[in-house]
Amino acid sequence: MRVTLVVLLTLFLALQYRLWFGKNSLPDYWRLQQEVSSQKNTNENLERRNQLIYADLEDLREGEDALEERARNELGMVKKDEVFFRLVPDRNP
Repeated sequence: MRVTLVVLLTLFLALQYRLWFGKNSLPDYWRLQQEVSSQKNTNENLERRNQLIYADLEDLREGEDALEERARNELGMVKKDEVFFRLVPDRNP
């Protein structure tokens, strides 16, 4: 009876050691859960960014307003017979 109890206790402790400190232990599992959660958040942010880019592409393909706006803002283009004024703030108040 005593030998059986010692063997069972030793087996229990060995399993507990593996559960807490061995390969694929509970702390490893918890760490991986946090990494998965972090990666999901990153993926959601990237998905939102991609949706905005796709919407922008679709707008540029179908509408001339978006194309004209980009040409004006990013390239500094103006229409024919249009006057462009640039106001520069005074540096000395």
